[in-house]
Amino acid sequence: MVFKNLIYDTILTQMDNPLKNIISDFNKFVGGSGDSAIGVDIGSSAIKVVEIKKKGNKAVLETYGVIALGPYADLEAGRVTNLPIEKVVLALQEVFKQSDVTSDSPAFSIPIQSSLIFTIELPPKISPDQIAAIVPIEARKYIPVPITEVSIDYFIIPKKESSFEEMNTVDVPVKTEEKTNILVVTTQNDVVSKYRSIVSGCKLATSFFEIEIFSSIRANFEHELSPVLLIDFGASCTKLSIVEFGMVQSYHTIERGGADISSSISKSLSIPFPEAEKMKKDFGLFGNPMEKSLADIIKVHIDYIFSETNNVLLGYEKKNNRTISKVIFTGGGSLLKGLQEVAISNFQAEVEIGHPFSKISAPAFLEKVLLTIGPEFAVALGLALRKLQ
Repeated sequence: MVFKNLIYDTILTQMDNPLKNIISDFNKFVGGSGDSAIGVDIGSSAIKVVEIKKKGNKAVLETYGVIALGPYADLEAGRVTNLPIEKVVLALQEVFKQSDVTSDSPAFSIPIQSSLIFTIELPPKISPDQIAAIVPIEARKYIPVPITEVSIDYFIIPKKESSFEEMNTVDVPVKTEEKTNILVVTTQNDVVSKYRSIVSGCKLATSFFEIEIFSSIRANFEHELSPVLLIDFGASCTKLSIVEFGMVQSYHTIERGGADISSSISKSLSIPFPEAEKMKKDFGLFGNPMEKSLADIIKVHIDYIFSETNNVLLGYEKKNNRTISKVIFTGGGSLLKGLQEVAISNFQAEVEIGHPFSKISAPAFLEKVLLTIGPEFAVALGLALRKLQ
């Protein structure tokens, strides 16, 4: 579905990316006008694009579009794919054509599966030069491939300030000076080369590449001060990011996603995958009166995902003595009916579904549509928002 030439305004509110230079060394081309921005999210089952324009300090939705990748692999829409570059180029050209985008310098997301995010601890007082020298050495302990096959970026995580209660409590023991925590992000060089080939094949000039999680944070977050869990329900997997003050404190992947649920429905009910996909979207966890086992099939997967998520949360809270205040759902799978209700009973925190399009302007008659599809376009919109910064 594509809507074009939407010219309503709104105040641009977006989260600044603390890792603003992330994979900036990979940028090969820079082009396009400064008042138009396109974000491209090449997922495992679909490509999503969003174009926005800037009017003064306001952002306006221009167009958006999505195309399923399954048919390009002779599979059904919704299936997970691993297409060769040539097929991705064809799909990208088609969604650009259907969306009628006007800029030739889009920003692209790099899949988190091709990256590694972790934190390392260094002494409390350490100079920037020492950090630059130590990070590559320490990173080797976490990277399962030769260091020459990845590119590394890092950011110093700000120290947590003492709360008012802590500062005014006599019995609180004097804390030792906190260590310097470094967030390290590594990305496979061959993946970046692949994306450059896609850009070249489409005869485009990319503005920048960015790891998808940072785009998603920008699109979904406002100014949360307490730790927040961002759950991205994708087709191939579910991605968990614990974020505090806009910084990724912890990241985990659960190897189960929306396509797995549809496959289970298809096999259990002996129906074609497209029919299973439709039943999943139409009924979700609320169940189908004509097929009462549907909700149970879906719930098996959701229970597994939430069980793994709770293990991650317990580990984080035990290590950092910090509790999660909010859970934000994003990604296409977050639109599953009944998911939010089940999550509320699983997590001791506020649960909400992200609404990325609230950060930009769109006509009132599109409000319900954008609210419904918003989580699917979070990464693409987050990329576009960064370009307009």
